[in-house]
Amino acid sequence: MSENREQWGSRFGFIMAAAGSAVGLGNVWRFPYITGKYGGGAFVVFYLAFVVIIGASIMLAEFAIGRNAKLDSVGSFKKLGGGAWAIVGWMGFFCGFVILSYYAVIAGWTLAYIFKSLMGLMEVAGQGKADVAFVSFISDPMQAVLFHIVVMGIVIGIVYKGIGGGIEKSCKVLMPALFVILVILIGRSVTLPGAVEGLKFYLLPEFSKLSAEGLLAAAGQAFFSLSLAMGIMVTYGSYISKDEYLPSAARTIVFLDTLVAILAGLVIFPAAFAFGVQPNAGPSLTFITLPAVFAKMPMGGVFSSAFFVLLFIAALTSAISLFEVTVSYAIDNLHWSRSKSAVIMGVAIAALGIPSALSQGACQINVMGMSFLDFADFITNNVVMPVGAIFIALFVGWVWTKGAKDEITHDGQHEFKLYNLWLFICRFVAPIALAVIFLNGIKPVLFK
Repeated sequence: MSENREQWGSRFGFIMAAAGSAVGLGNVWRFPYITGKYGGGAFVVFYLAFVVIIGASIMLAEFAIGRNAKLDSVGSFKKLGGGAWAIVGWMGFFCGFVILSYYAVIAGWTLAYIFKSLMGLMEVAGQGKADVAFVSFISDPMQAVLFHIVVMGIVIGIVYKGIGGGIEKSCKVLMPALFVILVILIGRSVTLPGAVEGLKFYLLPEFSKLSAEGLLAAAGQAFFSLSLAMGIMVTYGSYISKDEYLPSAARTIVFLDTLVAILAGLVIFPAAFAFGVQPNAGPSLTFITLPAVFAKMPMGGVFSSAFFVLLFIAALTSAISLFEVTVSYAIDNLHWSRSKSAVIMGVAIAALGIPSALSQGACQINVMGMSFLDFADFITNNVVMPVGAIFIALFVGWVWTKGAKDEITHDGQHEFKLYNLWLFICRFVAPIALAVIFLNGIKPVLFK
């Protein structure tokens, strides 16, 4: 199977697809509100440091594993490390399957708000009832499930067409479009009266505002925003040509992913300060606070709709990559055709997402005191992903060390000047940091 494996058609296509997989709701939705919560500029400084130190190192490791094995996440670890290491690959598969099930629900919210922004949402938000409108929407079982299914249908349709004709082709359009919309929205936001205060909050660090909790949050955000330990980068790595220099690819993708997060902050913080909105509004910042802000702008409906187009593109590119993890597994291990894999896996994931869609108000579907959606998010983001990333770092740092070095340097043909530093990070820094992120993530449940 690996000998006839699909490949990216061009370096640009691969970079756009991989960057698109990293760029998601974590960049445009989570990053701004968590930055606001933990003090602005100081949080951003440490976030950037953790992205470079931990994020880039784990991404390079995953690319090396995938390209060398030329298999899906499960098959790659089994081939390179033996049967026991396949568990790490299964962790990636589990994350891809479960995360997409609820991720498509939230992506459905962004899709709905593209149209709602032009069809009465601004009037309601202008009356101070944006919260009522959002709760009413996600509590409506018909709408919540419908938009979830529509998103899954789009994702299935793209991945069904394969690497070149589906994923790469769509991302070569979607990612440039995302940057164009970001630039337009930044132009509107930074020219609002009072926007300067938002820029100061965001870009001028005051380290006294950053707590130990904020420092851990910066490390966690850096890790999660790059879509690591979800099986994505191993799977995408398996489609990379041997001619590609992996450190350069990882560096470019990390840069683009981080750039989107930083630019998203330039949209939100100037606008929030211009209209006297608290930047630490939490998850509600996107669907409740920002519509109220857009409602006060001239042509607010247009800008609100553009913002949710931006958010939907970010969500869609990540959803595509999450889905490819499960489809690739079915192709490699079950020997299904791509079309059969896409349809069966897509239907299964869509079905799992329905309880998440309904748990936000339509039905009381709770697990361990959390809504079904929140529980699915907790078990993947706070438990499986950090543990999986620890083992990925240990695998390349201690077990598959020579193989990783040979893959990264093309058997010594290319010099990787930071190799010793990268190896030190994988052996010691990343596992320790990720263990702290893991313990901090499960603390609210263990000690509630």
